[in-house]
Amino acid sequence: MSGGYFSDAGLFLVNTVLGLYILIVLLRFLFQLTGVDFYNAISQFIVKASNPPLRSLRRVVPGFLGIDFACVVLLVVLTVIWIALTGRPLGVEGLGLLNGYTPRPMCLLVGAIAYLLKLTIWIFVYAIFGRAILSWLSTASRHPMLQLLHSFTEPLMAPARRILPTTSGLDLSPIIVFIVLILARKLLVQPLMDLAQIFV
Repeated sequence: MSGGYFSDAGLFLVNTVLGLYILIVLLRFLFQLTGVDFYNAISQFIVKASNPPLRSLRRVVPGFLGIDFACVVLLVVLTVIWIALTGRPLGVEGLGLLNGYTPRPMCLLVGAIAYLLKLTIWIFVYAIFGRAILSWLSTASRHPMLQLLHSFTEPLMAPARRILPTTSGLDLSPIIVFIVLILARKLLVQPLMDLAQIFV
C-alpha cells in the first residue's frame, strides 16, 4: 500500500517540476520572439531561471535568424523526458517509464511538438485575457505585468486590429485572435496529439 503512495508522490513531483520548468523555458523563448522588455522584473526571473542549461547548450546549438534554437532543443528534450517518464503531456493514463511502459520514439517526438504547440496557444489565450482584465483597472496601467502582457501579445493583436479596427473605443481584435488560436488548436494541435497516441 505504501508503495502506491510513494508512486503517486513521485509522479506528482515529476509532473510539477518538469511542467513548471517547461513553462518557464517556453515563456523565455516566446518573450524573445515577441520582443518583450528584457529588463522587466518578470522577464529577469524567467531569464535567470532558464539560464543554467541554456548557457551550456548554446555552445553546441547556435541561434539562427534571431531564433534561439538552444531553447527549442531544450524544450523538446524536456518534454520528451516528461512524456517518457509519465505520459502526462499526452493525457494518456498509465503511459511512461514510471508506470512500467516504454513509449515509442515517434510518440515521444510528435507528442512533445504537439504539447509545446498546445501550451503556446494557451499561454497566448491567457495572456490576452489577462491583458484585457488588467486594462480595465486604471491602477494597473503602469504595472510591470500589464506592460509585459501588452508587449507580449501585441505582435498578435496588431495584425488583427488591422482586420477589425477599433470602433467607438472598443477593441474587438482579441476576438479574432481567440478564434485563430482555437482553430489552430483544433486543426493543428489535436491531430498531432491523436497521431502521437497512435504511435503509442
